Amino acid sequence: MRVLITGITGFVGCHLAKRLTDRGHSVAGLATDPARSPLGVEVRSTDVCCVEALRTAVEELDPEAIVHLAGLSSVGRSWEAPGDYLRVNFGGTRNLVHVAEGRKVVFASSAEVYGKVPESEQPIAEDRPLDPRSPYAMTKACAEEVALDYDAIVVRSFNSIGPGQARHFALPSFASQLRSIAQAEAPPVLSVGDLSPRRDFLHVADAVEGYVTIVERSAPGEVYNLASGSAHSIRHALDRLRAISGVDAEVEIDPQRVRPVDVPLLQGDVSKLRSLGWSPERDLDAALEDIWQETLAAETT
Repeated sequence: MRVLITGITGFVGCHLAKRLTDRGHSVAGLATDPARSPLGVEVRSTDVCCVEALRTAVEELDPEAIVHLAGLSSVGRSWEAPGDYLRVNFGGTRNLVHVAEGRKVVFASSAEVYGKVPESEQPIAEDRPLDPRSPYAMTKACAEEVALDYDAIVVRSFNSIGPGQARHFALPSFASQLRSIAQAEAPPVLSVGDLSPRRDFLHVADAVEGYVTIVERSAPGEVYNLASGSAHSIRHALDRLRAISGVDAEVEIDPQRVRPVDVPLLQGDVSKLRSLGWSPERDLDAALEDIWQETLAAETT
């Protein structure tokens, strides 16, 4: 199958390009920074907010399926630039489904669209009414609506983690700080935000297998949760990362890292995706070990 990945140079995009290629698919990508393209994959510099450039790329590459990963992904930063998030996440998705012209489209949404769900009603199934609580979540919810109008497939990704994730996200930030402490480059104090929210963490390799399953087996117009099915507090994840690193440090709340609004618990019901033959194979510790080893390797090169 010919597959086009928007945002191919991002965290999930790089992993997905390699996995699809390994499975024999022909892969191409769109990105704003094609210099970071996955090895052996054609990547074009294309802004999803420019509908004409997007149309030209789709027509010339002529994919059978498109995985739309391009977008702004930081919940915290969305409070600072809501207009940018609306333009990219909603506007870019609207452009993409419009120019796709009947091709299979898989749109990467987020579990953040569910908002604050009582613990007694979790894990959350796909038929749960949406209640976005941040500018980021709102843009994803709006993008879902337009995507489903065009019979796209919506993937509500919970917290994918692992090697390659940007350092402004919580766990890679913790790992980088721990490495600096271990090397006596910083005092033994970790700067953190609110550690109480519980999140459904999924190793990026399992997330990618989920996307591959959806590309190959799903029907148009469906919505799938992409999660592990279990939830852990950010504090628990930090404690496990500290144990894996062997680095001890005090924890200090940085008000700049605390979001204006945070959802206390997000745990996904993944029975629908499991029905397609997918299941996660890696636990939280495996993802944290991979993050720590990548941090050590990056800092020493």
